[in-house]
Amino acid sequence: MKHFPTLLSHELRMLLVSPSTYIAGTAFLFFMGFIFTGILESYAKAAQDASPATVFFDVFWLPVFFIVPLLTMKCLAEERRLGTIETLLTTPVTTTEVVLGKYAAAYALYVALWGATGGFFYILQKFSSDPRLLDRGPLFGGYLFVAVSGLLFIAVGVFASSLSRNQAVAGILAFIMLAGLIIGGRWLGEATFLNREILAPAKAIVDYAQIFNHRDDFTRGVIDARHLLFYASGTVLALIFSILSVEAKLLHS
Repeated sequence: MKHFPTLLSHELRMLLVSPSTYIAGTAFLFFMGFIFTGILESYAKAAQDASPATVFFDVFWLPVFFIVPLLTMKCLAEERRLGTIETLLTTPVTTTEVVLGKYAAAYALYVALWGATGGFFYILQKFSSDPRLLDRGPLFGGYLFVAVSGLLFIAVGVFASSLSRNQAVAGILAFIMLAGLIIGGRWLGEATFLNREILAPAKAIVDYAQIFNHRDDFTRGVIDARHLLFYASGTVLALIFSILSVEAKLLHS
């Protein structure tokens, strides 16, 4: 892994000079600002039970569906389309280093974009006279959830990018995988057919993978080691599949 820092710095530079990065970042901040403004307007009209931070992170899945594919769809698909990944791997670097370098760069940008939304709460604290609007527990828990869950979401996006030479197809695959993981998992959790006794093990697995429930626990300040294990193991598996996918494509090319 001695070449990993070099690859990471290169990938970060490539992201920072890419116009699509700034387009995605601007769209993300505009969208989240629009949501935050709507939350404040609802609080101005009537008192709410939940804090603004809790409501803000309730819609985490909406930006995930478009920002993760935008950040990851190009990382491996474009390299394969241009044939540069074969050239890169003729140097003294491994497939693992290449995949991890691209993954770490995309994750760093993902966290940075979410971190920028902290400015919304800073402005709220600066100009609000009501301290109840800024509950630090849900705020810190929400950002911790974003950082932890982002490990898996970005890994899924990188895996999708490893499956295709076309970055548009990779983006669509990432969207479908994330929708299945987040929305599909919630639908299965509410499905009545899993309540049968014979399907109890499957029901337990589905309940364990409920990302919305993880979000609720984090925003309440409950940090369950099982949730951390879920995201860590899912991330490792997705990255392993990405590495194997790249190597399999190289063997058949």
